[in-house]
Amino acid sequence: MMTSRRIAANVLVSVSAGATAVLTVANPAGAHTSRGPGGVLDGILHPLTGPDHLLAMLAVGVVAVLAAPRGRVWVVPAAFLGGMIAGGAAGIAGLPLPGAEHLIIASVFVLGLAIALAVQGSADWLIAALIVAGVAHGRAHGAEAPTSAHPLAYVAGFVVATASLHLAGVGVGVTIKNRRTARVGIGAATIAAGALLLA
Repeated sequence: MMTSRRIAANVLVSVSAGATAVLTVANPAGAHTSRGPGGVLDGILHPLTGPDHLLAMLAVGVVAVLAAPRGRVWVVPAAFLGGMIAGGAAGIAGLPLPGAEHLIIASVFVLGLAIALAVQGSADWLIAALIVAGVAHGRAHGAEAPTSAHPLAYVAGFVVATASLHLAGVGVGVTIKNRRTARVGIGAATIAAGALLLA
């Protein structure tokens, strides 16, 4: 039977391998090109096809477990999702957000640090950072919405995809919460992935 330490190590290896595979196979600009048939499905595909979005949204779920007070894990993803919906609406409306791409990459770094350092408690700065990150990610989603897609259907699609990624991240967070080596490893891998995205 596998020990908890062995399980945590396997989680670390799996997440690191997954992040590496995503970074080497996916085109970083892939999330910023409408490829689906429009509407809900295109909204679902958008967050899944860019490594910057994918990594950040998984990391939000991990941070939710590490940072949120007991029984309030939902606060962290809700902050990100709220910002993302606002940003998505702004993107669809064509409102500019200077430096949005830099904010997206910065969010990967910040989330990686939050995981590695196991930030805990009601960190107001973290919630504020997640809202800003959500706005930047949502702005990218909204700005690249297919013209043929119904805006509400498209937004619903990327909200569902994002919430699902947050939930997957929560699963990872629960597994590594009390495993310092795994937390630091996954945080470091997330930061390294952000650095690769900048390259």
